[in-house]
Amino acid sequence: MTLKQYKAKRKFDNTPEPTASKKKASKSLHFCVQKHAARSLHYDFRLECDGVLLSWAVPKGPSMDPQDKRLAIHVEDHPLDYQYFEGTIPKGNYGAGTVEIWDAGTITLSHSTDRKETEKELREGVKKGHIAFVLHGDKLNGEFILQKLKKDPDDKSWLLIKKADGYEKCSEEKKKVKKKPK
Repeated sequence: MTLKQYKAKRKFDNTPEPTASKKKASKSLHFCVQKHAARSLHYDFRLECDGVLLSWAVPKGPSMDPQDKRLAIHVEDHPLDYQYFEGTIPKGNYGAGTVEIWDAGTITLSHSTDRKETEKELREGVKKGHIAFVLHGDKLNGEFILQKLKKDPDDKSWLLIKKADGYEKCSEEKKKVKKKPK
């Protein structure tokens, strides 16, 4: 996990985005979701692991409904400071547009809150193409899965899925039972 791609895509003298600085690890691992009004509106879903933020662009944003399987495009790792970034990336820069924090909190596993164990499982999950984790945020809570769509290592398409665990929320339309005609 490296920030080489992140650095190569940015002109730090022309963007307010954070540079790749080393931060001291806290006891908890964090996640954030940023609403990013770039060329097209999307949500950047970020999980802390090994000193960086593993990152996916989610066009429709995360959902608390287990029936929603949201496309998530795996993008370059971002520095830890990025989880606090809000602002406008100027035109002419990679990702130009407004970034605002949509949600943030901590990440654990369903069976452990140990940081080292969580990071190990996140690393292995990225390699295997399946990551299961628990979010503790203001908007996103409970178990989620990131599932890679294809085994092709060059394919960046994943799905972000909420697991049914008591925290899920279904839209009113999906709750309504359609009546069969007589």
